[in-house]
Amino acid sequence: MQKHPITKYRPFPKVDLPDRQWPDRTIEHAPVWCSVDLRDGNQALPQPMSVEEKLEMFDLLVGIGFKQIEVGFPSASQTEFDFMRRLIEEGRIPDGVAIQTLVQSREDLIARTFESIRGARNAIVHLYNSTSPLQRRVVFHHDKAETVALAVKGAQQIRTLADEWEAAGTRVQMEYSPESFSQTETAFAVEICEAVMDVWGPTRERPMILNLPATVEVATPNIHADQIEWFGRHVKDREKVLISLHTHNDRGTGVAATELGLMAGADRVEGTLFGNGERTGNLDLVTVALNLYTQGVDPGLDFSRLNDIRDTYERTTRMEVPPRQPYGGDLVFTAFSGSHQDAINKGMKAQRSQPDSALYEVPYLPIDPADLGRNYRAIIRINSQSGKGGVAWVLENEYGYQLPKAMHRELGVMVNRVADERGEELSADAIHELFLNEYLENKDPLEVISAESDTIEGGTRIAAEVVLSGQRRQISGEGNGPIDAFVHALREAGRGKFEFMSYSEHSLGRGAKANAACYIEIRTPQKASVFGAGIDSSIELASLKAVASAVNRAGV
Repeated sequence: MQKHPITKYRPFPKVDLPDRQWPDRTIEHAPVWCSVDLRDGNQALPQPMSVEEKLEMFDLLVGIGFKQIEVGFPSASQTEFDFMRRLIEEGRIPDGVAIQTLVQSREDLIARTFESIRGARNAIVHLYNSTSPLQRRVVFHHDKAETVALAVKGAQQIRTLADEWEAAGTRVQMEYSPESFSQTETAFAVEICEAVMDVWGPTRERPMILNLPATVEVATPNIHADQIEWFGRHVKDREKVLISLHTHNDRGTGVAATELGLMAGADRVEGTLFGNGERTGNLDLVTVALNLYTQGVDPGLDFSRLNDIRDTYERTTRMEVPPRQPYGGDLVFTAFSGSHQDAINKGMKAQRSQPDSALYEVPYLPIDPADLGRNYRAIIRINSQSGKGGVAWVLENEYGYQLPKAMHRELGVMVNRVADERGEELSADAIHELFLNEYLENKDPLEVISAESDTIEGGTRIAAEVVLSGQRRQISGEGNGPIDAFVHALREAGRGKFEFMSYSEHSLGRGAKANAACYIEIRTPQKASVFGAGIDSSIELASLKAVASAVNRAGV
């Protein structure tokens, strides 16, 4: 990197907008969405999608709810042209969905583009040419007048062909982009857009689209918002155009720039699923749409099967959604930290106690993963940094065990020790296996085989068949209940040197065949608290098994 003082870069100039309004606005409704996965996204892939993969992606986008889909650059290659024709000729485009095509301001390319959309019911023809001073000077060697003339020439040809196609039954909406708008003088952007408007003659009923792309993200999102608001204030006949955003992510703030651009008055958004695109990518439509959702704004797009959407995206594009990608990544709803796990566990329990109409409020989870079809298994995952509440969460939500709170610490310490020894995350199945081995399958030296109890005056008499130190034997005792009677029976057998502390139980599963789960806490002569657990179809036998589990674990 260049050492101080840095002389090869300079700050992007601010927009003169002292009375800007966008900072005080909120987004109250969803924009018009346009997916450019099949064009902008596809051209950025190391291995572009095959025709069959593009068809699968198109069906996915339609299923999500996109009404405008930029499907390709049909003048650029025969493959793109053939794909467009296949969509139309095979009747794959639903009513109400408009296919969008991109074309440069060149006569032969425009003619080829219109040929590709012949027979479509609804089409958007997207014309563009570069307008920034850098592009004008370095790439095209055009001044402003020549740049405007190029746009106007293309617009005139499109106007003529659109009239012909409309007469043949294809409704054509026209879109113009001053490419590299983000680096173009805002006054010149208005000038060239108005020149195209003069040719196309938009109306309130048939507005045209003015797409203002941040082709390269060169400034902070607030400057992008200023550019959009300034443009919207100064362009003529504002009510006859839809201002569209197309942000890239060079600075990592494409989502923020889009949201501020919507606050600044934009009507429409172009982007891709998970932000696929050139360089650092396009706008991530999933993130912007679900950000709206978390604010109580219906995005009009269905991401309730987000895992399935991600699977299709990854299969067709051969790209991978990063584990920390908002909403869609594997780890975005995952808490390893003990304090986070405890807060989430408590928050989810509180949420379940609320009516369906209650506000969703859970610490660390700004959106309900269930709304996206995400499995709750991903929320709390266990490693050596995890806390006691996280382990309890996994066992309850995956397997139905409702451990008493005092037991959380004992099991949590045990699981953390194993995770630390292995140096890796423990899966839910691994935690369950550890719980089974430690509490339910630990039958040495005491195992309960069967038991019968009778009510006697002042309490209960119990007779139990057990295996004790490898020998099957009968023990009996009396007490104020089955557990107390069993404890007395153990003392008679030389295994009762402990103090009974607490008991809890719950149904494990539903219906007549549900088992009972019981948890017993005892205190040893050394004042150590130890838990045991037992499961059986008989709640009485489950409780005696829990006592045996605690005795075995305590060694008393």
